[in-house]
Amino acid sequence: MRKMDHYGLKLCQFQAQLFQNSIEETECSSGIFIRRFMHSDLAKRMDTDGFLFNATDLEDALSEIEIEFGKSNYGKIKYGSEELYWTGYIYRYWSYINEKSSKQIYKIIKPDELRKMYFPYHSLDPEQVIERIKESKGIKEEDDIQRGVEVMRKVRAKHKK
Repeated sequence: MRKMDHYGLKLCQFQAQLFQNSIEETECSSGIFIRRFMHSDLAKRMDTDGFLFNATDLEDALSEIEIEFGKSNYGKIKYGSEELYWTGYIYRYWSYINEKSSKQIYKIIKPDELRKMYFPYHSLDPEQVIERIKESKGIKEEDDIQRGVEVMRKVRAKHKK
């Protein structure tokens, strides 16, 4: 687990503002936008170090997602501005400190579920939010290691045959 630093906080702010701006700049629902973002090439680049050194602003980032997936007006439910900001911040914070991809975090908790946690958890420190979510889902850091060991055993067993 990595410590949050200035670079990570800037990434969190960028993603939070991106999510927040999606209300006005995209036609699809917030849940659809978040799913598209979390599976986008932009998210993959944000998952790696050095993203902030690229010349990408919020408008270009939103445009990039629309180019990658096409325009969509699917869905009607738009989250509130503060909910979207918080959701984007928490997703990136989690990804950054646990050094996991956006897709991996998205698989753990979907936007609608995270949105329901906004009111009870929005005043907590992001690390506390993440720990509470992990506790509620029964996720332990050792689980990742154990899962990795199990995958390696399966791969080795396949190659022995």
